[in-house]
Amino acid sequence: MTQQRDPVEDQDYIEESLPQQEEFYRAPARFGSIPVEAEPKGWDRHQGFRKLYPRIDLPTQIIERVSLGHPDPAHEPNRLIWGDNLHVMRQMPSNSVDLIYIDPPFFSGRQYNVMWGDNNELRSFNDIWEGGMDGYLIWLNARLYEMKRILKPSGSIYVHCDDHASHYIKVEMDKIFGHTNFRNELIWRRATSHNDPSRFGRILDHIFYYSLESHPYWNGEAIATPKTDEQIRDAYPAQDNRGRYRSSDLTGAEPSEGESGRPWGQYDVSSRGRHWAPPRHGSYANYIDQNFIPGYTQMEGVHERLDALDNAGLIHHPNRGFWPGLKRYADADSGNPPQNLIYSPTGFTNYSAGQGEYLGYPTQKPEALLDLIILASSSEGDLVADFFVGGGTTAAAAQRLGRRFIACDQSRVAVAVTSERLNQQALTRAIEDAPVPDFTVEQWGIYEADRLSQMPVDQFHDFVLRAYGASRVGQVDDGPHIHGWRNQLPIWVGEPPLESQATAADVQEFANAIRRTPQYQQANLRDGVMLAWGFRTDAVDAAKQLRQLAEIDVNFIRLKQVSIGDADFREHIIGRSTNKADYGAFLTFVQPPVVNVGYRALRGGSVTFDAGDTAIINLDAEIVNVQWDFDYNGSRFSATPGYSFPKDRKVQVQVTHKFARLGQHTVACRVQDSRGGEGIWVGKIEVR
Repeated sequence: MTQQRDPVEDQDYIEESLPQQEEFYRAPARFGSIPVEAEPKGWDRHQGFRKLYPRIDLPTQIIERVSLGHPDPAHEPNRLIWGDNLHVMRQMPSNSVDLIYIDPPFFSGRQYNVMWGDNNELRSFNDIWEGGMDGYLIWLNARLYEMKRILKPSGSIYVHCDDHASHYIKVEMDKIFGHTNFRNELIWRRATSHNDPSRFGRILDHIFYYSLESHPYWNGEAIATPKTDEQIRDAYPAQDNRGRYRSSDLTGAEPSEGESGRPWGQYDVSSRGRHWAPPRHGSYANYIDQNFIPGYTQMEGVHERLDALDNAGLIHHPNRGFWPGLKRYADADSGNPPQNLIYSPTGFTNYSAGQGEYLGYPTQKPEALLDLIILASSSEGDLVADFFVGGGTTAAAAQRLGRRFIACDQSRVAVAVTSERLNQQALTRAIEDAPVPDFTVEQWGIYEADRLSQMPVDQFHDFVLRAYGASRVGQVDDGPHIHGWRNQLPIWVGEPPLESQATAADVQEFANAIRRTPQYQQANLRDGVMLAWGFRTDAVDAAKQLRQLAEIDVNFIRLKQVSIGDADFREHIIGRSTNKADYGAFLTFVQPPVVNVGYRALRGGSVTFDAGDTAIINLDAEIVNVQWDFDYNGSRFSATPGYSFPKDRKVQVQVTHKFARLGQHTVACRVQDSRGGEGIWVGKIEVR
């Protein structure tokens, strides 16, 4: 049963200001008056990015909830969303996400970035490329601004790009996030070599790491690499009965007037301009607490900690030198800290394309790369977001590592492929024996009419009202025939089934309900709007007769009849388009293709299937992806590995599959068209 997701409340949407960094962008006075762009491209001082990309409020349709066996059915599912990521983010509350990773389209050529081929993806890329580099940056900036808004104060964002636009993107991110919140530029070696004629081989990508504030969550130890035996010997040259160790400083720079500046034992650190600093927090303090001195991290006194360390034999007293050192043992070594040059993993090549996770599109990133980012900048249970999810690498890594996720893409095929990837991972991989949360598949801006028609009446009314820009305000006193209001006009909504049509009786009941409102009785209200999939002829005639009374009766009523999905129904959305934002495809309704499959048995348990006779209902649409499940369980589609998205990018309309056993099998075929429609065929076949 399809549902809709509740909208974000106004109090949960907090407008984000740009960082104040006038000094950083101020030109020296000796240069005279020089214009400096301190604001990101596309920013308007009064309306922000809403001037070029107006906000539109539309519902999110929940297509399905994929159950992965979590024992608590009430737990919050992860989210996989098909829709324009700018508007999806605007539906999200502020300060709600722990980590964002995005791999947006590179500024390197249209065809290279088009992965899936459905219309929504093609339309989006036309928007991206219009206007050259400036147009690209404006398009990206509007989205980076929303990402900043939804990040938690402890959150981090990683933006993956190549050298075509990396230097431009860095400048814009400094303006949006603040130059002081730039943490790193990660250089990822995506290949070991590349033959580029007449220039050096291009084998590097760039990943910009920014935080929202100065102290983001960071766990570098989680991705540290173990030291070699030689590195251990070099780093820990001394040895006692506990193992190898090195003597590290117990003091800190600058003298102190408190306890940390007073002499301890035979040592007077103040005489040398320093103070005592035995660790109380951090990984080595915890190591001491767990292995040598229980309760050590609870000791507040500096001298108390020094005495405890000395009594435990953890202080090295040198024969020469000014003060003792703390013994740091190799057993506590967390490895080599992560560096901003990433050699491993490398990306996929023609030689590595046979790896199981490779789906077949040119910009796919390996899960191991995302593991590094997710482990370092989030903890279990944190919310990870990727708004250009493609084939689902970020979502798959987050699911496997016990993080929650929100994943979004403008391509319906990408969402279908990601859904299958997450489903397969949950079925085939042991995710540390932890229960795997369900995930919902959702749509924003383009909706499946068939599923809407199956909604309960109240949910359907809520959906249509919100899509039309109306609400249920005042309905309690309005009776059952006024379902909502928009701009002080009463709204009536028809029934969910697609074949339902408003009747003359509906027109009369709505008109009578309007007459009972205080607004009508005070002579201020004479109009109303009826929304339905269709209107019978008698309903059209009844509304016409009511309007004709305007010429002879002051108590007339004008009823506007609007078919759901027509231009009049969508006018409040289409009318907000700008020269940068084309909203013409939003608030449209699609039908599923009628999938027809023929099959022919071959020898040895092989069967050839052909979905070429599938009927596409949506106007100007074509088949863009076909998925096959050769062991359908009757309730949940789960594409057979290798049959979710073709690695050669050729639609698998006709396939041959060899079954492992003879006998009866249930087979399912799922087809996506270029308008976003998705249909399924299920059949039983006998394999001999």
